[in-house]
Amino acid sequence: MMLGFLLARAGIDVTVLEKHRDFLRDFRGDTVHPSTLQIMHELGLLEKFLRLPHTKIVKGTIEIGERHFTIGDFSRLPTVCKFIALMPQWDFLNFLAEEAKRFPNFHMRMQTRADDLLIEDGIVRGVAATGPEGPLSIKAGLTVAADGRTSTLRDRSGLAVDDLGAPFDVLWLRLPVLPGDPADLVGKIKDGQLFVMIHRTDYWQCAYLIPKGGLETIKAEGLAKFCDRLKQIAGFAAGRIDETITDFDQVKLLTVTVNRLREWARPGFLCIGDAAHAMSPIGGVGINLAIQDAVAAANLLGPALQEGPPDFATLKAV
Repeated sequence: MMLGFLLARAGIDVTVLEKHRDFLRDFRGDTVHPSTLQIMHELGLLEKFLRLPHTKIVKGTIEIGERHFTIGDFSRLPTVCKFIALMPQWDFLNFLAEEAKRFPNFHMRMQTRADDLLIEDGIVRGVAATGPEGPLSIKAGLTVAADGRTSTLRDRSGLAVDDLGAPFDVLWLRLPVLPGDPADLVGKIKDGQLFVMIHRTDYWQCAYLIPKGGLETIKAEGLAKFCDRLKQIAGFAAGRIDETITDFDQVKLLTVTVNRLREWARPGFLCIGDAAHAMSPIGGVGINLAIQDAVAAANLLGPALQEGPPDFATLKAV
């Protein structure tokens, strides 16, 4: 979406496809780092952007055993915003989409799924898609896959992926915020377990790391044992576990994937974001690196697209 906005802003005709009817997905990347906020500032969008509901995190702490450590203090960064903004990703995407729609050369197709690449003489010329009214073909001088870590278009492209592996998955859950709770990012390591709590104004978004593929074992052991594990590591929030987590349906699995493409491009085609390099969720870097990809791609490709489809060397430079 960011790349679509930036290219439309530069006068390029852009079509963005979104397979769902909206952007409402829970527990998607919503950790907006100071670097991304700086980009919003440089685009002249920051003041309007920060009117959206968000939580500010100035510092992150972690407790290891009985010792407390500061793992991140953003107050000294040389940026306009010296904090992380926690904002639902759907709000971020809606914001960018609305800003992009101000340009008549920007086109947004919701409920339109990209199914395959249109390839002629070894060059990608667009996509075969399925929309509300059925199959359609969309021709383009450049096709960009920004469809995430399970990218369909990346798979269709034949680009080689190096799987770097990840020894853990993440379980997401919510706990209530009570008066007197800290306002910072809180992490705890104890007895080989890691539990992270992210303050979201009216609830804590919590991450509990488990061994890769370990969810079914946890379910087989039962909810009571799982809650007991959480209480051992949840610190000040331990007393909220039993009354809040009453069903495994309240626990969402993030299957962690860490990989990268050997090459991000082929003629007429480029991957960015998680489609090019799926990141660990630790630190919430994924969305921010995707934004950096979009900015770098727009800076390199914008001038080239003014003249027509960019050549392969320009795509590889991204």
